[in-house]
Order: sequence, then structure tokens, then C-alpha cells
Amino acid sequence: MKSLNNLLAQKLSAANYSLTEYAQTQLCNYLLLLDKWNRAYNLTSVRNISDMITLHILDSLSILPYLQGRRIIDVGTGAGLPGIPLAIAQPECEFVLLDSNGKKTRFLLHVLQELHLTNVEIVQARVENYQPEKCFDTIISRAFSSLAVFAQTTKHLCGPGGQLLAMKGQYPLEELAALSAVFSVLATHELLVPELNAQRHLVCLKIPD
Repeated sequence: MKSLNNLLAQKLSAANYSLTEYAQTQLCNYLLLLDKWNRAYNLTSVRNISDMITLHILDSLSILPYLQGRRIIDVGTGAGLPGIPLAIAQPECEFVLLDSNGKKTRFLLHVLQELHLTNVEIVQARVENYQPEKCFDTIISRAFSSLAVFAQTTKHLCGPGGQLLAMKGQYPLEELAALSAVFSVLATHELLVPELNAQRHLVCLKIPD
């Protein structure tokens, strides 16, 4: 645990993230749970826990500067990425982690219990069937679907002035071209993740009022 904590602290520092000691401990505990459950439930293709720091934790935290508002939903969260790392880093925000896979939502409920995360709600549902009492300021997806499908299936979740954030690998030129005129592209950002030898991009979308 200590060596993992030290490695995480080094990588967070190299990426210029300033998190509390408590938040770093929470991230370590999440990684340990993910590693343990992954052996039986195949939650991620990444098998090396040290690789998970870069591929999952740092990658998730790379979109921190682009979050807006207090209510945030992670659609198709899978093993809780990027939702769990973001919720640990932003305890003042409310997060909903949505996935239709019962195996993954059971894991996430266990994570909430073990880490005592009070700012996270886990919902097992298909996104098109989910009808929350309150809409969201930021809607996130990480490799959930194409931009057009993501925007179309989540637009009912977006509150006034809200935004959609789609995490992508290579710059999604064809997906951007396929977007309906209903959706406005606010910006695209290249995400820099230390030690990640792959392209990462973020597409910010808005549904016009």
C-alpha cells in the first residue's frame, strides 16, 4: 500500500495535480479494490495496478479543468471511470455514475461503501431510460459511444446551460462531421496525460437553448 501511495503521489505531482493526502489515500484504496475485483469480474483490460494509475487515474483527472456546475453524471461509467477519481478530487460536487451492467454497478456500490463516498450515487439503467429528478450541469462519457449517439441519448439529462464532455482517443474528425446541427461544438481540447503514449482528446458539446 505504501509503495502504491508513493508511486501515485509521484505521478500526481508530475501531472501537477494537488490533491489532499486523504484524496490520494482514497484513490489508492479505489485502485486496490479495482485490482482485486478485476481478477474475478474482468472490469478492465488493464491488469497491472501501477499501469492503472496512468491509464485510469491520470486519464480521468485530465478533464478536471473542464467540469462545470455541481451536478455531474458519468454515462457508461463501467468500473467508475472517470467518475470515481473525479468525485474523490471534487468532494464538493454531486456525481451520478450510470451503467446498465449489474456486475459493474455492484462493484461500484462496494466502492462507495468501502471508501465512504457520500457525494456519489450509483444508478443501474440504460441512459435513454434514466429520468432523474434534477438535470445535470456536466454530462461525461469515456469511450461510451459515437459523439452523435452520446449527444442524442443524453440530451434529456442536460440542464439549462449544461454541457456534454466526450473523452476520445484520436481527434474524432468523422464523428464531429456526423453531428446533427442540433448540437453545438463548444471546444475541443488535447488532453496531456504524462506517460501515456497515446492521443487523448476532449470534445465539449452544448445543446442550444
